[in-house]
Amino acid sequence: MPPEKHLDMPTQHLRRWSADQERKPVRQNPRLGTWLARLFVFGGGLLLTAYGTYEMYQVVSVSRTTALQWVLVALFTINFSWIAVAFTSALLGFFALLRRRPVGPLPSALQARTAIVMPVYNEQTARTYAALEAIYESVEATGLGESFDYFILSDTTNPDAWVAEERAFLALRERLGPKARFYYRHRPKNHHRKAGNIADFVSRWGGHYEHMLVLDADSLMTGECIVRLAAAMEADPDAGIIQSLPLIINRNTLFARLQQYAARVTGPVIAMGLSVWMGRDGNYWGHNAIIRTKAFAAHGGLPDLRGKPPFGGHILSHDFVEAALLRRAGWDVYMLPDLEGSYEESPPSLIDLSARDRRWCQGNLQHMRVITAKGLKLPTRQHFATGIMSYLASPFWLFQLIVGIALVLQTTYIRPEYFSRDFRLYPIWPRFDPERALALFALTMGILLAPKIFGLILMLIRGKERRASGGGLRLIASSTLEIILSALLAPILMLIQSGSVFQILLGRDTGWQPQRRDDGSIPFRDIVRRHRAHTVLGALAGISAFMIATSLFLWMSPTIIGLLLAIPLSWLSGQLGAGLALKRLGLLMTPEEHRPPTIATRANELQIRNATLGFDDEDSLRAIYSDPVLRERHIEMLPTVAPRKRGIIETERALAEAKLVDAETIEDAISWLHPKERMVVLHDRALLNMLVHLKKKPADAQAAE
Repeated sequence: MPPEKHLDMPTQHLRRWSADQERKPVRQNPRLGTWLARLFVFGGGLLLTAYGTYEMYQVVSVSRTTALQWVLVALFTINFSWIAVAFTSALLGFFALLRRRPVGPLPSALQARTAIVMPVYNEQTARTYAALEAIYESVEATGLGESFDYFILSDTTNPDAWVAEERAFLALRERLGPKARFYYRHRPKNHHRKAGNIADFVSRWGGHYEHMLVLDADSLMTGECIVRLAAAMEADPDAGIIQSLPLIINRNTLFARLQQYAARVTGPVIAMGLSVWMGRDGNYWGHNAIIRTKAFAAHGGLPDLRGKPPFGGHILSHDFVEAALLRRAGWDVYMLPDLEGSYEESPPSLIDLSARDRRWCQGNLQHMRVITAKGLKLPTRQHFATGIMSYLASPFWLFQLIVGIALVLQTTYIRPEYFSRDFRLYPIWPRFDPERALALFALTMGILLAPKIFGLILMLIRGKERRASGGGLRLIASSTLEIILSALLAPILMLIQSGSVFQILLGRDTGWQPQRRDDGSIPFRDIVRRHRAHTVLGALAGISAFMIATSLFLWMSPTIIGLLLAIPLSWLSGQLGAGLALKRLGLLMTPEEHRPPTIATRANELQIRNATLGFDDEDSLRAIYSDPVLRERHIEMLPTVAPRKRGIIETERALAEAKLVDAETIEDAISWLHPKERMVVLHDRALLNMLVHLKKKPADAQAAE
């Protein structure tokens, strides 16, 4: 066990790597099976795209093809290629999952030490500490707990949340004892956000550990899963990152249960397909993965991109880039999609998803400046391209709809130019082949829905999973419901993502807001404000399409209906009652929901216990003022060297000091100090001393107020 400076952290020095630790990985070419899988996925996707493009050309080339029709063919080709590759990848995953491999025995011993790190940023303390304690208990139950240490890496900027974290940490250490090896660190400034948080840990304490297992604040992993990841890393000296497949659990709103069901049914098919063709040129999703610390320390540092956000500055989607850098250095990155016991949670509503998605959109579009970096593997560049296209697909779909409307409008209302400038004998009159168009539409929908069908088939043929999901009929009904609701939500998400792309192209930075993780609805007025433009666009599109042609209205009806229902759908998505009603009917049920994993049940129990302790409810200044032990430990855990006071920080300190000088009681300080000023006080030993010497307002005076 590393020596301690305080109870908060091990010694703050990075151990120098030995010559043996600096061994470079052996560069291996992809195996034949991986090459064949890539040929199947990308070759098959290319053939499908070529066929789809040919059929689309035949649809529009009944007569001479106009420039607008060529634009439609080009947009269709881009969009169709996107879903064609997803189809062939899912088909590969489906065939691979038909041959389920048995799980080997749990390792009896581990040779190396692993740090389990949980970065937190203004999270609910009762929730995060319950998850970490449940993980600790599960790891201890394997008998290999001595190989793991636990780190809470706080970047919290909310003063009440910061002190709540310290109170929960001290209570946890007192309850479990020092042998539990829990450590806590708070950074004065969340420089480079989560990536900077992890980098700070690696540079200061990473030398004590061969591996680190990175969690998110909503992560849960069983001890068996963690031990198997650590054993896999020990058995493979060339592995730099091994990623697990987290399943969504523990959610109850309609939207979250929809996401949970889709991830459980379709997710394994997609993940297995990715794993097979990616091989050891895989990707990293930022959490629920184990990382070789020396490889990350040597090669995982992120550069700042030139210029200002949104395209410059710190890279938001850091995980893809970290995987790319380790892969460029020769370390293997791959996934174990069939490893059970890895879980996460979903945003509770459509608006919560869109808020997180906006940040991901900016991060993925930043990759346009990374994809051409020297030395990157071709599969790595493909990962970047996939991430970029996942957001550009929405504006491409929007443009295709607009061009389609324009073509129908041109066909219906614009008279042909009989005597054009190039003296053609016949007018250029855009015409379509309706039978081919219908067949192509059916093919497109089949390819689009195929991964969902593959996942449903697998659930139906596996008796245990079928029964745990409510039986065959309920599974089919659930998948039908999921497809319908997803189809209605798709045009809303298309406009949201298109808006995000346009905002980023116009230079608007998203920042980094903490995620809302609870099951709760959003005020209806906020929903109306967020979706009123979508409803108006849906109404305009519906009226325009109906006036142009009935066939156009019918063709666009799924998009029109989704947009018209944007406000009620978004409201319904965050409703706890709607999700629970479907749960009582046995719809959208997953095996993990039917029989919750033991670790999830235990985490929920611990969260209830933590909530009764009130860590999240007490004012930070009052807690520091009234609890001498907490105050002493808080001061001990502050950095030895205070952050430099200049600019805004210096102004805030001066204001905080002036308010403390004027305050007569602690109640005055609590009411006068703003959150940023409170953070300054909590970071400053001298200001804390001033706070402690304030008087406490008499009880009768407080009662009178």
